[in-house]
Amino acid sequence: MKTYARRTLGLILAGLILTGATGCDRTEKSGAAASAPAVAARADGAERYALTGEVLSVNEAGKAITVRHDEVKGLMPAMTMDFAVSGGDVRVLKAGQHIRAELVREKNGDSRLEKIWPDDQATNAAIAAGARGLREDTMTKGKAAYREMGEAIPNFTLLDQEGRVITSGRFRGKTVMLNFIFTRCPFVDKCPAATLKMMAAQKQVKAAALPNIELISITLDPAYDTPGILKEYAAVRGIDPANFSFLTGPEGAIRDLLTQFGVVAEFEGDLLKHSLATLLIDPTGKIIHRADGSGWEPEEFVAKMKK
Repeated sequence: MKTYARRTLGLILAGLILTGATGCDRTEKSGAAASAPAVAARADGAERYALTGEVLSVNEAGKAITVRHDEVKGLMPAMTMDFAVSGGDVRVLKAGQHIRAELVREKNGDSRLEKIWPDDQATNAAIAAGARGLREDTMTKGKAAYREMGEAIPNFTLLDQEGRVITSGRFRGKTVMLNFIFTRCPFVDKCPAATLKMMAAQKQVKAAALPNIELISITLDPAYDTPGILKEYAAVRGIDPANFSFLTGPEGAIRDLLTQFGVVAEFEGDLLKHSLATLLIDPTGKIIHRADGSGWEPEEFVAKMKK
């Protein structure tokens, strides 16, 4: 029979961690699972409209894309237009790609696209199927959903910082270092510190020429952390994407992963309060090491990778 002492202790510690928890603007909880509302006014007077369409061209230097879009309900009929986008989005998007996004229209008439997600049939089907499978697994296990040391991680299907569908099966046969962060975290001793430690571990792995090592950071904030946002987050920090993936997806799938990995993450108004956990997973998919909180050092994980 499983013991839940570790999890209980983790939850108690999480409650203490929450006093210094991270915050972000909670405008929605849909993540990759749903479209934006038809129109929603922001506090600054800007309006947001749901937009779907096909990318015709990408101007990386100008941080803009040309989109042949469908009718934008409440604003304009179907047409072809240029839109400003973020630096991360412009590096992710490709001509011919179907997207869904939010069209942000400022009071002065300026507009841009935000919260851009792939919207092709194959991607949507794969992500939806993965989310259903993870939900069923979590519900079936019930209170036993938490993965203990020595147990295999759950199967998942998410999107990486390039907008590609990534399944957990891709990492079989490799040693994986995994944690949870979100890009808007403003506290230097929380997510930013965790990312710096992951980067340090990646450099140590490279210096030691350790083969078949992968690093994964899964977002706690899928409503905001689109592939483009994650791409920008990694690029600004100079992270080598060769073996470091940032993953996002539907909120339901993320919440199920948090449950199964024993990570606490809850919104209180606009404040995201969460605990921290970093795991090491062996080539068979089993958890072989776990560090809760932010007190761990990269050397301890790299040392275990060498064994």
